Order: sequence, then structure tokens, then C-alpha cells
Amino acid sequence: MNLLKRQGFLNSIVLYTGTAQGFINLILLFQRILTEEQIGYYILLTSLSLLYTQVACMGFTSVITRYLPAFKTADKGHNGFPTFVFLLCLTFFFVISIGFVVFRSSVSSMYSHDKGASLLAKYYYYILPVSFCSMLFLLQETFAKTAYKSVFPSFLREVVLKVSASVGVLLMLWHFLDYEGFIRIFLWTNVAIVLIITYYNYRLKIFRLTPIQQTVKSQTGVLINYGFYSMLSGSSFALIQNLDVIMLKLFGSMAQVGIYGTLFGMAIVISLPAKALSTTSYQIIADAWQNNELQKINKIYHKTSLMQFLIGSLLLIGLIVNWDNILTLLHKPEYANHFLVFLLVGLGFLVDITGGINAAIISFSKYYRVVMVFLICAALLCIILNLIFIPLYGITGAALSYFLTMLLLNFSYWLYLNIKFGFQPFNSKYLLVLFTVAISLVIGLYIPAVANFYLNTFIKSSVTGIVFLSMARYLKISPDINQVFDKWIFRKNTPDK
Repeated sequence: MNLLKRQGFLNSIVLYTGTAQGFINLILLFQRILTEEQIGYYILLTSLSLLYTQVACMGFTSVITRYLPAFKTADKGHNGFPTFVFLLCLTFFFVISIGFVVFRSSVSSMYSHDKGASLLAKYYYYILPVSFCSMLFLLQETFAKTAYKSVFPSFLREVVLKVSASVGVLLMLWHFLDYEGFIRIFLWTNVAIVLIITYYNYRLKIFRLTPIQQTVKSQTGVLINYGFYSMLSGSSFALIQNLDVIMLKLFGSMAQVGIYGTLFGMAIVISLPAKALSTTSYQIIADAWQNNELQKINKIYHKTSLMQFLIGSLLLIGLIVNWDNILTLLHKPEYANHFLVFLLVGLGFLVDITGGINAAIISFSKYYRVVMVFLICAALLCIILNLIFIPLYGITGAALSYFLTMLLLNFSYWLYLNIKFGFQPFNSKYLLVLFTVAISLVIGLYIPAVANFYLNTFIKSSVTGIVFLSMARYLKISPDINQVFDKWIFRKNTPDK
């Protein structure tokens, strides 16, 4: 196993471990120990800090990845490029933080009607240090990735942070901490992982902070320009992913944020396999563009889209047929009225992963700026839709806005790739997937329930999964899926395609 494959394999393990821990936190522990308002503030804190970090970094995570090779030196000072990055991002963080402090009273007064407003007012300034730590960690993680040292930083971010949340909430359960203590543990864990990754990079000599050389200074305009473009793209996507939470707080309550954020976090499971599948295709797409192999790009586009639609559909219907079991896990009757919210968000994720690697295909081409335009338009559309639907339909309006934004964004990518390059991932196989979904879903929904929760979950999941996968294999929807069946289940030797 070469270095890239090994890193990809280990990162997948870390991602799934972190997701499992996040699921335990959000679905099991938080629902039994925290109030809806407390869950809402935690979700709002993580969403705002993520968006804050994206803006404060000024797109320099992409700048590091693209331009570090041009400045590399044997002494790891890289002509002062790391110093340049940190100074610029720290300066920008300081500037936007002034506005964050100045407008505190205005923000707090907007939410004075909400029962969760006291949490926002009391813990408002925690957003600053958490965002600051997130920015420092993200920059250092990016430098580590350029040296192919991505697994340990990913472990700190995906696993350690979530385990600390588990520890904090359990200490609340055992009356060792109050809610403020829980938030402080989250903050100090962020501080700790920044110190750990700093020591990690220092020990491995990933980079050094040295005086900025003329080589870097002469490229300041180019670096900031590329960073600005990347910031607009990255921040727009981060905004789309978190805007509904922020606007729900604007028009609704912290309890609604808690409910919506929980259902959103549950539905995100649908997109996880797509992350692993898509990432392995990125370098192939980049190389194919270099060699102008359009047919190869279109083939990969189709294969990733079809596989992601197939696997994502299986996960979505698995969650749907187990909705009653999920409500038992959530342990709060308030969620029973919000199945439509979960369904719309789940369909939003399914639409997004069915787009396959559409955005990556454009990003690796010479027309990469188009992605920025689409994402900015999608973010503006998401704002408009939320302004319309949240006041009318509350949480369901936020879910509807997210679904429509994902649908129109991916339709735009598809239309552009189809018109510009003639790429078309869709064919009759997708109708076979929909047929398989319909049959499997009906069977799963009409399986008689049994009293035992664990047995009921096992029976519904197993029967639905067996029907779905058997039909997928029999109908020969995806040669790649059939190849996995033949190799690992039926023990047939089949050539790689």
C-alpha cells in the first residue's frame, strides 16, 4: 500500500470513527442530558466558529496547498511563506473580531424574545476564542497535509474534539459540571489540540517561522487574489451548510436550532460514503485534465455519480424505515412532528452526492472560477429562500431552503458541464435505482414491528438492505458494486475495471 492509499485508508477510519462518536453525542447523550436550548447553542457555536474560521483564513488553506511548492526551501522556512500566512490571517481575524465585539449588544437584543437568548448573551464571547483556535488549527493542519502528514491532525479534529464533548456532557450528568463547564471543556480542548498540532509540526519539522523574503513579498498580490477567490468559494459553501442554523436563530428559537441541528447531523450520514469515493477520484480527474482526456473524465463522472446515488439511497431509506426506532433513540417527543424536516435535509444530501464530483471537475479545469460564481449565487439563493420560508414554515422552511439550494446548485453544475463539455452522467440506470428504492422502501415500511427495540432495528435494516442490494445486483445497476459482491461475498475472481 503506497503512501497516498495508506493515508486515504487511515483518514477514512478516522472520519467514520469521528462520525460514530458525533452520532453518539448528538443522538444519544445530548438528548438525555442537555435541554433543546443547550443543544441549540452548542450547534450554533460550532456553526458560527466554522464560518468565522473560513472567513478569517482568507482562503489561505487553498493558497498553502497551491503555492507552497513554489516557495519551498530545505531549511523549512520556505522563504518566510508560513510567517506571511499567519501574520495576514491573524491581522484579518483581529479586524473582523472588532466588528464581532462592537455588534454584540445589537445581536443580543434581536434575540431577547427567545428562551435561549440568555445562553447566547452569556456565552457570546466563547465564539471568539473557539474560532481563533479553529483558525490556527486549520492553517497548521493544511501545512501538515502538504507534507503528507494528515492522519494525526484529522484524528485531533474528528475524534478528540467529539470525545471531549462526550466527557463534558457525562460530567454534567454526574453533576461535576454545569453547562458553562461543558462549554469550557469544549473551549479548552480546542486550545489543547492547537498546542498539540503545533508541537507535532515542530517535532516533524513541517515548517519554521522565519523572516518574509522578497520572493514571497513580490507575490503578495497574486497570493491575496487567489486567497480571496478561494475564500469566496469556501465561505459560500460553508455558509450554505450553516446558514439555516444561523437564520433559524434569527427568526426562531434556540430550541428550534437544537432540533434542526440534530436532524441535520443525523442526515449527514448519507454523504459519508460519497466523501471517501469522491476523494479518491480527485487526483485522477486532475491528471485527466492535464492530458485532455475528456472521455475518461466523463466516465469517472458517471461512475461516481451512480455509485453515490445508489449507496446514498440505501442509507436514506434505511433511516426512513427506522424512523420510529430513531425517535426512541432521540428520547424527546418533540422530534416526532419533524419527519418532513429530516426527509428534506436527507434528500438535499442525496441530491448533492448524486452530483458526483461535478464541482471538482470544473475546479480542476481552466474554468475553475465558475465554481465560485455558482457557490456565491447558491449562497445568495439560500439566504433569500430562508428569508421566505423560515417565517412561514419554521424548521421545515429551513429544510426546504437547503433542499432547493442543493437541487439548483447541482443542476447548475450539471447544465454547465453538459453544455460546455458534453458530459452526461445520467442514463437509464438511475431509473433502475429509483425502482429499487421504491420496492425496498415499501417492503421496509410494511415489515411488522416487534416489541424489542434492538431486534426491531435489526430486522427492518437487514430485510430492507438485503432486498435493496439483491435487486441492485440482479439488475446490474453498477458493475463496481457487482464486482464487490462477486469478490467478497460469492468469492469469484473478477478483473478490475
